[in-house]
Amino acid sequence: MGKIIRLFMLAALCFGALGCASGPQTTRVSSDTLTDLTGYWNGTDVDIVCRDLINKFVESPRIAQFTAQNNRLPVIRVGNFKNASSEPIDTSIVSKRMQVAILNSGKAEFVADSAVSEELRAEAAEQQDWASEDSAAALADETGADFLLTGAVKTIIQTSGNQQVREYDVTADVTDISTHRIIWSDENNEIKKIVKKQKTKL
Repeated sequence: MGKIIRLFMLAALCFGALGCASGPQTTRVSSDTLTDLTGYWNGTDVDIVCRDLINKFVESPRIAQFTAQNNRLPVIRVGNFKNASSEPIDTSIVSKRMQVAILNSGKAEFVADSAVSEELRAEAAEQQDWASEDSAAALADETGADFLLTGAVKTIIQTSGNQQVREYDVTADVTDISTHRIIWSDENNEIKKIVKKQKTKL
C-alpha cells in the first residue's frame, strides 16, 4: 500500500511540474500601449493611419457639399482595400475601422459590402417561401450606394547591411458609383521605421 501511495505522489509531482513549465507567459497591457516587437505592420500603425484618414474624411468639404446639395447623407459601400505591401497585412481591419468610425460620426451611411449583400439576398429569397407574407423581407428593396470606399497599403523598403527602413503608404478613395468620379482621396504616410537586425555571432 505504501508503494502505491508513493507512486501516486510521484505522478502528482510530475504532472504539477509539467503544468507549471508548459504554456506561454502573458502580460495584459492597455490597448493604447505602443507595441512594436518586429518592426512590421501592427495594431499601433492601424490606429495611427485610421485616426488620420477618418478625420480627413469627416472634415472633407466635398462630403459636406454632397449632404447640403442632396439634403441627405451620402451612402457608401466598402469595396476592396488592396494589400500591395511586402507583408501579409489584413487590410479589412483598416476598412472596417474606417466604416465604424465614419458611420458613428454621423457624416455618412453605409450599406453592406458585396459578400454580405449576397447573403442577405439569399435570406430574403428564402423568406419568400418560408416566412409569413406580412413578415417576409421585400425583394428589390435595397438602398443603393452613392459611393464606393476603396484603398491600398503599400510599403517602401530600403536595406543597408543590418539596417532596414520600412515606410508605409496607405491610401483611401471614395468614388461615385454612377460617374466613376473620385470625390474624396487622401493618404497617410506617417509610418516610417528603422529596424536594426542583430548580427549573427559565428
